[in-house]
Amino acid sequence: MEKLLYSEHHVWVSREEGIVRLGITDYAQESLGAILFLNLPDEGETVSIGERFGDIESVKTVSDLISPVEGEIVRVNEALTEAPEEINETPYDCWFVEVRADSISEELMDEAAYAQYRETL
Repeated sequence: MEKLLYSEHHVWVSREEGIVRLGITDYAQESLGAILFLNLPDEGETVSIGERFGDIESVKTVSDLISPVEGEIVRVNEALTEAPEEINETPYDCWFVEVRADSISEELMDEAAYAQYRETL
């Protein structure tokens, strides 16, 4: 698996050739329980750091997805909106959107820092 970075909102970030993929962490999917619905933005929309870019509904709650990047959505994982339960099975394979990022949050954590952060919750 490529090196991931993590936000305090439990969104993972992977970077490859100027494109950033966003998804939720295993911790997030486990906390949510069975995922029922995923609402994502359209291609061409923009996202901003710290702002909502969609939401995810589970048997327990509806949670906002908070962006750790700023830029334009260049691709949406439409297959995932049709089968959101896959997020519970393989959260790190289930990217939500690809973003041509103009900037990335400086508050993202590596795996060790994210593990330590989770211990404080």
